[in-house]
Amino acid sequence: MLYNLFSQISSGADADAVFIRTADGRAISYGEAFALSAQYANVLRDKGTVIGDRVAVQVEKSPEALILYLACLRVGAAFLPLNTAYTIAELEYFIGDATPHIVVCAPEKYDGIAALAEQSGVAATLTLGTKNDGTLPQMAAGAGTAYQTAAVEPSDLAAILYTSGTTGRSKGAMLTHANLSSNARTLVEYWRFTSADVLLHALPIFHTHGLFVATNVVLFAGASMILLPKFDAAAIRRELPNATTLMGVPTFYTRLLKEDWLDRETTNHMRLFVSGSAPLLAETHKQWTSLTGHHILERYGMTETNMITSNPYDEERIPGSVGFPLPGVNVRIADTETGSILGPNKIGMIEVKGANVFKGYWRMPEKTRTEFREDGYFITGDIGVIDDQGYVAIVGRSKDLVITGGYNVYPKEIEVEIDGLEGVEESAVVGLPHSDFGEAVTAIVILKPGAQLAEETILKSLEGKLAKYKLPKRILFDQSLPRNTMGKVIKSDIRKKFADLYE
Repeated sequence: MLYNLFSQISSGADADAVFIRTADGRAISYGEAFALSAQYANVLRDKGTVIGDRVAVQVEKSPEALILYLACLRVGAAFLPLNTAYTIAELEYFIGDATPHIVVCAPEKYDGIAALAEQSGVAATLTLGTKNDGTLPQMAAGAGTAYQTAAVEPSDLAAILYTSGTTGRSKGAMLTHANLSSNARTLVEYWRFTSADVLLHALPIFHTHGLFVATNVVLFAGASMILLPKFDAAAIRRELPNATTLMGVPTFYTRLLKEDWLDRETTNHMRLFVSGSAPLLAETHKQWTSLTGHHILERYGMTETNMITSNPYDEERIPGSVGFPLPGVNVRIADTETGSILGPNKIGMIEVKGANVFKGYWRMPEKTRTEFREDGYFITGDIGVIDDQGYVAIVGRSKDLVITGGYNVYPKEIEVEIDGLEGVEESAVVGLPHSDFGEAVTAIVILKPGAQLAEETILKSLEGKLAKYKLPKRILFDQSLPRNTMGKVIKSDIRKKFADLYE
């Protein structure tokens, strides 16, 4: 039996229906997309890619980048999207850890990435630009449009997405064909997506939100998307009349609320606004409703689990809540110390179980075991509560992860770089409340006696070593860091002390 995720997408799609529209007027039908994905798949196969291989991809957003995703599904290879902001130093870890068979990068980054890939034993490095340029499209142009989609098991990998934790390096979350297909089908039904929908897609596609939530939902519904390179308020204004739905991170909504054109008239044709990837402030939710008449639908998910909960489509969408567990997904609250299951209105660790939950961490069997309970529930690391009505609310995180603009930032990566600077005694990186980004990456630095370092000097030293979204918004200097009796830095005290910094 052919289970492949691609076959489930293509079996219900109208070949003549538009899959992707771009802001410059280009339109790609489902039939054209599937034919092109066959050409891309033939290139991958000719390069020796087989079921189970990884294809690492660091390219800018484009229709062809999504076609490559489909091609990997057809081959049975695990799609490995990498943030376009990652530096060569950061890519060295991901490529070395994932050991991909193929690496696809932007043409302008070929020299540096190809050299790195060769050192890691990668079979081939191909390029893909935003204007259908690069070696991959060139090779695909001469390839056939017929391809026998690989038959894979439901438990075979469809993708690996790297996620940050609180200790060690980034972990590769292994997502199967069953994980992605089950979640996409559920969201299509829960959010009432149909072939008549047009999604305004302004999210990055190296992240679970833009790649799996947005793209897979469109594919499973046979809907259309307007593909924007990135979020831009002016572009949103131009394309909004042609859309029915918008998925975004809280930053999208806070920025749009500052636009003088946003009102009930400009949004009255819209069916749905969805927010995720970071907590949406209740105040933002209320302001949006007051200005547009629409209630933003906030949902909750993780790289490891896809989507877990969602506010309802028809019932009340409560500000500050992430809604109910999705159909087929079991959510419970456990005591953070004992692991015992807690009842309604009790705060504890959010644990989840269902077909949406990932297979485990790539080449980290021990880490995988520690993140699951004996009965199969995944320990999310998020602290939450379920009220009497069944609504879930996220109270905080047990981990020190910072979520800024919807992106995960692991503080230790930044602290290591700052601590290595001459004159620095130690540092602590935290996320502080920010109206635009949700949380702003902020570093507290303790200098050695007699040392003199300016904020600008430290920020300059981090450029090129870290992706831009990881760079601190501010460097603050202090005399010492708060610690507990075991000598561990109490980051919650730091967050309290500087909570009003960005107000």
